[in-house]
Amino acid sequence: MNQAGIISRPNLKDALAVWNQLLAATGHATDLLWIFEENLCFEKRPDLPGGLHIGFQTRFAPVPPDALEIAYEHFCESDARLVFYRLGESKGRSVCVLLGDAWFDEKQESDGFVRRNEWGFSFHPGQRIEIEEVNDMRRWIRRIRRERPLHDVDFCMTLAAVDEIQVHGRVLSAGERYSESMLGQLRRIFSHAN
Repeated sequence: MNQAGIISRPNLKDALAVWNQLLAATGHATDLLWIFEENLCFEKRPDLPGGLHIGFQTRFAPVPPDALEIAYEHFCESDARLVFYRLGESKGRSVCVLLGDAWFDEKQESDGFVRRNEWGFSFHPGQRIEIEEVNDMRRWIRRIRRERPLHDVDFCMTLAAVDEIQVHGRVLSAGERYSESMLGQLRRIFSHAN
């Protein structure tokens, strides 16, 4: 981490209070909707700058009520900069993503980030834009997952990782995920054999 001094992370309640104050001061909605990687919906749109449209959905991958707390505690275990990132507004709510990575160490106010270096934290209130909530299953299934430019939100947590933390107390390695998958398949095979 390229920050001078030792960081002292606030508890989630205090961090959210500062985030809400910043959103209110910039004229954004303070009713928050937190989303995760599975909720993001990138789609090709040649009429937009960069050719990509970003939306979100919570219908096909609902966010558990304690997911933000779990993700926050997990990200706080590292020295990487944390970011409260606002994508836009939908139905009077600010759609937000919790991010965590050293990628954000160099991001400054000129990039749209408000820094709190003593916390190892940045806030990105974003622009006054409406973000679309995708309710069409076909659009969500066809969303772009690979072969697109890197975006700030690529440093968010997955709901799958939140589930792993709830079940195992930590995020599983790729090998452990593969083993879990194989065990599940074997259980299904043996259950049909009986």
